[in-house]
Amino acid sequence: MTERKREMGIAHFARRIKQPRGIWVKMTFIVVLGLCFVFFWSFLSSSASSFNVQRESFDDIAEPVSSRTKSAHNEVSESSKSREKGKVESGSKSKDGKKFGGFVHKHETKKKKEHVVSHPHKKKDVPKPVVEKEEEAVVKEDQEQVDAESDDSESNKEDGEEGLESDGSEGESDGNGNGDDSNASVDEEVEEKIEEVTEKEIVKRRKRKGPVFDPKAEYSWRLCNTRSKHNYMPCIDNDGLIGRLQSYRHRERSCPKKPVMCLVPLPHDGYDPPVSWPDSRSKILYKNVAHPKLAAYVKKHKWVNESGEYLTFPQNQTAFNGNVLQYLEFIQEMVPDIEWGKNVRIVLDIGCLESSFVAALLDKDVLTVSLGLKDDLVDLAQVALERGFPTLVSALASRRLPFPSGVFDAIHCAACGIHWHSHGGRLLLEMNRILRPNGYFILSSNNEKIEDDEAMTALTASICWNILAHKTDEASEMGVRIYQKPESNDIYELRRKKNPPLCKENENPDAAWYVPMKTCLHEIPSAIEQHGAEWPEEWPKRIETYPEWLTNKEKAIEDTNHWKAMVNKSYLTGLGIDWSHIRNVMDMTAIYGGFAASLVKQNVWVMNVVPVHSPDTLPFIYERGLFGIYHDWCEAFGTYPRSYDLLHADHLFSRLKNRCKQPVSIVVEMDRLTRPGGWVVVRDKVEILEPLEEILRSLHWEIRMTYAQDKEGMLCAQKTLWRP
Repeated sequence: MTERKREMGIAHFARRIKQPRGIWVKMTFIVVLGLCFVFFWSFLSSSASSFNVQRESFDDIAEPVSSRTKSAHNEVSESSKSREKGKVESGSKSKDGKKFGGFVHKHETKKKKEHVVSHPHKKKDVPKPVVEKEEEAVVKEDQEQVDAESDDSESNKEDGEEGLESDGSEGESDGNGNGDDSNASVDEEVEEKIEEVTEKEIVKRRKRKGPVFDPKAEYSWRLCNTRSKHNYMPCIDNDGLIGRLQSYRHRERSCPKKPVMCLVPLPHDGYDPPVSWPDSRSKILYKNVAHPKLAAYVKKHKWVNESGEYLTFPQNQTAFNGNVLQYLEFIQEMVPDIEWGKNVRIVLDIGCLESSFVAALLDKDVLTVSLGLKDDLVDLAQVALERGFPTLVSALASRRLPFPSGVFDAIHCAACGIHWHSHGGRLLLEMNRILRPNGYFILSSNNEKIEDDEAMTALTASICWNILAHKTDEASEMGVRIYQKPESNDIYELRRKKNPPLCKENENPDAAWYVPMKTCLHEIPSAIEQHGAEWPEEWPKRIETYPEWLTNKEKAIEDTNHWKAMVNKSYLTGLGIDWSHIRNVMDMTAIYGGFAASLVKQNVWVMNVVPVHSPDTLPFIYERGLFGIYHDWCEAFGTYPRSYDLLHADHLFSRLKNRCKQPVSIVVEMDRLTRPGGWVVVRDKVEILEPLEEILRSLHWEIRMTYAQDKEGMLCAQKTLWRP
């Protein structure tokens, strides 16, 4: 009976709708139906939405928070991940004959010490492994920081690649330690999430906890069988099946799905110890950089010659006509404020066509980083590294370069062949992001098209760059334009057309790891607590200056003094390293750049790497007249094999313990980066150094020194020519 009444009611309602006045009934019905849908949808999705909000609250945490916050965050992040064991690609086996698999180590709280979440540039305690007894107190404090940072290593993840084409690369964190000053809401959300995690899940995660390296593992190595052979760059070279048929290199950085566990072979004709600095400025061993396309290139250009077993580089010769010193003088005559080596200290050279510009600036105390583009199939960037000049290899397409905002005093592009006005001007807007306010953009070309000239003029005017000079150098026959970025935001408001628009306030200009380029203008820093608000001191005063925006000056000073003492007492004299053969150095876990600052008077340059999961200290490193890059050590570094003479890793593995799927792949990457005869100096926990020593022995590295005190130690090893 009830069913019949319901059917009659529905039929009566339908007849009412068909009547003329039924339009109001229809609208009422639609509104009621919509409200019901919204109600049920919000009810069903409430748990999911709360999960998303909670995850977003951790995106910008730069410093470790309380132990309760950390553990709860780990529980949230792990609840959606599978718990499968990773397999070692190299075929390494344990002693019982089973495959040795790497685990995805999860966070587990060790310390219940309260920490404060800081703004993006707050620095952490500096790692200080023990070498002398009086450092024991510092080591204890540092160990707490290392454990905390390891537990918090994935709190800075950020989806920067949504909607971006990238040859299959997945979005990853910006990694620049962008923090939030308030953690009250975080703690409240954490308490709610703790109740949702069962004891069973916690037990499973604790089972994932283990040593960084399996002490029972035995490793069997093999050579990489790749298209690029002895010049293999895993995240740049396209070595998949499609890559073998199509493009040689990825359009954007794209790493193999599994960690690389093979060893890059030596060049076909072998490898000899490189020519030492400063002789390497004028000649290098040809066999060390041999490449078929390079041989053809050498025959067509005058700035590089083949002379027996060497490639030679005539002094002051450039890829264009004229003398490079005259070219630099011509630039400074046009804009006297440039003052090479004083006002301008850090320069980015786009294209890495040849290194005469870099070499000439080096004599003027200007530190120039060459950006070798991935389209450089002649491998001129490798030639620059062999000569001893700072060089990176990267794509310049749709993602940001791995640098902070507003750090380069000048950017130079000489016949680099880049269409800056294409794709909405995003490439030039990226230069605007990394260029310091009042910084200089120097563009040189001898083949200017009218269309390109007009488009460039319109674009630079739209972003308020002031053209300081536009002349032709008679000696080089190069047309030189020098632009200057504005120093304040006032001029942006005077634009008739607000195109490109200003970026949103919540868009972090320092976020650079796997983050797409933006076609907008970031506001120029104006507050004293922001880096880039003021031009830094002249060089060399910069190295000893601590800006107002640096929140932990005491720690930065302590870090500088610590490494100055350590380098002078042990590194330069006590490790058995012949520093006359050391030129290219990398600090794999730079914090304040203290290690690099202690070597500034040596004939070396240091690539300061700030890991993406660490606090963002890279702007300060640039502020003091040094340079560096953001990087995730779970992936391969953007450079050629055999690029560095010395790698320095201070608590690198402790910090990555719960982050990388297979930490042993980092050792393989260190083997790829280091030249035969090169060195690695590792400072870490003894429980990490002992199995690390065995891994290096399996790679036939020579262990030159080991030292341990309490639970901390140091390992110094030298690479040999051995290949499997």
